[in-house]
Amino acid sequence: MDARQQRLLDAAIAVLGTRGPRHLTHRAVDDQAELPTGSTSNRYRTREALIAGVLTRILDLETTGWNHLAGTLDRIDPDTFTTALGTLVHDLTTTHRALTLARLAIFAEAAHHPALQHQIAQRQHDLAAWATPLLAALGARHPTTALRLLLALVDGLLNNQLANPDPDFDPTTAITTVLPAVLDAHPA
Repeated sequence: MDARQQRLLDAAIAVLGTRGPRHLTHRAVDDQAELPTGSTSNRYRTREALIAGVLTRILDLETTGWNHLAGTLDRIDPDTFTTALGTLVHDLTTTHRALTLARLAIFAEAAHHPALQHQIAQRQHDLAAWATPLLAALGARHPTTALRLLLALVDGLLNNQLANPDPDFDPTTAITTVLPAVLDAHPA
């Protein structure tokens, strides 16, 4: 991805995350990126192409975040893991709030676009490739099930905090409380 394309997609994420999906237009992205009118439409001819590009950028940023999480774990134990994951969730609702809101908007869009669903499924498969062994190392009886439950917990924490911000939000407490059950879960 070249620098101009990244600038456009980051601007589109900012538009989605601060103003919502109804405001995602080529012109709004041009304005947000401080580029000449037509820059976005030259790169992404349709709104669908722009959304697909935004999804790719969001998934790349998410992958970077998960890889960063994995890199912070110098040892694999529940305390280290819950602290690192809690920090990531907290950052996604504060520092990276607009990115997380944009992700939610794009994922809602994907409900109506099989190509976007396929792209999300592929990245979830990539995430599972390294996260499942991590959960196994933490003692998960059924790591695939544990991952599915853990991601549902993270999504729930993100959604609740974004929809109804709590200034005392501490995701680490919820993760610490639920992790033993997640690690002990049976396949559904």
